[in-house]
Amino acid sequence: MLVENFDPFHNLAISALVASIPIILFLLCLTVFKMKGIYAAITTLVVTLVIALAVFKLPVGIASGGILEGFYQGILPIGFIVMMAVWLYKVTVATGQFSIVQDSITTISEDQRIQLLLIGFAFNAFLEGVAGFGVPIAICAVLLIQLGFKPLQAAMLCLVGNGAAGAFGAIGLPVSVIDTLALKGDVTALDVAQATNLSLPILSIIVPFLLVFIIDGFKGIKETLPAIIVTIVPFVVLQVFFNQFFGPELVDILPPLASMGALALFSKKFQPKNIFRLNTGEEKMEVQHHSFKEVVYAWSPFIILTILVLIWSSKAFKGLFLEDGALSFMNIKFGIPGTMNDISGQPIMLTFNILNQTGTALLIAGIITVLISSKVNFKRAGALFAEAFKELWLPILTICFILAIAKVTTYGGLTSAMGEGISKTGAAFPFLSPILGWIGVFMTGSVTNNNALFAPIQASVAPQVGTSGALLVGANTAGGAIAKLISPQSIAIATAAVKQVGKESELLKMTLKYSVGLLIFWCIWTFILSLILG
Repeated sequence: MLVENFDPFHNLAISALVASIPIILFLLCLTVFKMKGIYAAITTLVVTLVIALAVFKLPVGIASGGILEGFYQGILPIGFIVMMAVWLYKVTVATGQFSIVQDSITTISEDQRIQLLLIGFAFNAFLEGVAGFGVPIAICAVLLIQLGFKPLQAAMLCLVGNGAAGAFGAIGLPVSVIDTLALKGDVTALDVAQATNLSLPILSIIVPFLLVFIIDGFKGIKETLPAIIVTIVPFVVLQVFFNQFFGPELVDILPPLASMGALALFSKKFQPKNIFRLNTGEEKMEVQHHSFKEVVYAWSPFIILTILVLIWSSKAFKGLFLEDGALSFMNIKFGIPGTMNDISGQPIMLTFNILNQTGTALLIAGIITVLISSKVNFKRAGALFAEAFKELWLPILTICFILAIAKVTTYGGLTSAMGEGISKTGAAFPFLSPILGWIGVFMTGSVTNNNALFAPIQASVAPQVGTSGALLVGANTAGGAIAKLISPQSIAIATAAVKQVGKESELLKMTLKYSVGLLIFWCIWTFILSLILG
């Protein structure tokens, strides 16, 4: 907050109501007015500026600086990570490696419950980690159809399966974005990642059971229980480990890889007594088998990526860029002109350092993949980058506008006003906290955008109601991940992938009960945690 007073009306209820106008407007633009995300974001930013400048008396220079800061952080690190992740995925498709990856998964078992655990849960989570932005739902749904699942059923199962991974998509962006928001109480991405260890592993345990139950009831769970446990244990243990010690970047990469590997090895010795097929009369899909060498080569881009991200997220590597680190000279810091403020005593500062960006690890993984490929050269890789840019420039620009809104609302005191107002709900707020995230993702389709909008409010409310800011931001993230089951964007991607466009409402009905059920559980669980940690 870079204004002297967040209560310009000297009436907290009115000030909070006026401060909430941009958020309400953004949601209305997306729902009632059916505006595209980019137009909704631009409209909201204009209204936010008017309120921040005219009502909350935010200086024009600081408002302009906040917008510039939001755009800068939308491009670096967020846009850079998104572009590189999708580019790397496209390169692996062009080299033929991704096709072998798919085959290596689908040959593990003929039992469709095991296939669902592998593809709908573990592979879904892995693709969410390395690419995100609808890629896992689209690919996994098509794979399940090829294996004999019905189109809408496959889409629904992938949406449910994605709920366990949505919080850490695209190299952990939904959580790592928190480091760009300067949250109240100095809540960091690592704090939130650690706080999610108290809740999100529960979702990772529930989802595999739920997936099997949906297609084969309790009988299916009983018959595949050993396989379910083998799938869950490495996923949850590694998820907790990386959240606790490294942060969000690898939570959707190594845990699902370990889960797939464990289930693949286990399936060599164990197959359910009754091989379950949804449509026993249909011919089984013929899947090409590959040698061990081919499979290792196919997975090599993701193995390389995992190693690089492990290095980039390690404390030793990050320490190189600290003030007294060996590579601190690479940090180029500059203040935004006109943003010097009496309250902060310094201008808004931006830091440029391309080497320590997670996107650089993705870029290097892509370059190595091209170098060892006989099918893709750098000219083709450049064309794939241009293709990715054409697909992603608008979503990235939308993220930039949303981050600009978040900066202006924070610096202008609007977030503090809303936080103070919402805090009047008292000890009941933690129960409502996941709902805010659920609404955010239902409207924006993105857990990253949801956290950019609502994490500042959650962090601002936390000290007012006597609980942890990291806990509430984590609840906001979890609520958002659960909403991905029903967000219009996810539904649209899923129906398009399975060639069922026009049946969006039918798919929504199939997933709604699971999303609402999980949300109710999360509200209760967050409330219990707030009492314990408070």
